[in-house]
Amino acid sequence: MNPEQIKIIIVIVATLLISFLIDSRSSGSASAEDLKKIAAIMGTQVQASPEKKNSKKSNTSSSKPSCRKKGFNLYGNVQFVDSFPDLTIEYVSSFPDINVQFVSSFPSNCGQWKEVDSFPDFKVQVVSSFADLKVKKVSSFPGME
Repeated sequence: MNPEQIKIIIVIVATLLISFLIDSRSSGSASAEDLKKIAAIMGTQVQASPEKKNSKKSNTSSSKPSCRKKGFNLYGNVQFVDSFPDLTIEYVSSFPDINVQFVSSFPSNCGQWKEVDSFPDFKVQVVSSFADLKVKKVSSFPGME
């Protein structure tokens, strides 16, 4: 078999695998994690032409900053700790990485934090320098800068 035939077979197998994952889920769709794994497997075996790679990069790039740091979503239930934090933060009044609004319920948008004593989504420690994240407390318009 020549390399083109091998590429075609790999694409067919991957397509069948994706179809199987979609059909086997009770919700009717494969998780993003499953699709990422399949894409990673295909990426190591099938190499697209440079034009395709460049067009994919331009389509997926976004001007909106990600609301994640070190793998943690920067919204949700947060616990302040003195040791073993997931993230270290420094409070600043200018040039923050994120504007944070402390809420009493449903912290579901970027920059909305609800302080809890147990079962946090992530733990933070307040430091005075060399923080992972510079935070500014706000009463409205939370989110990444």
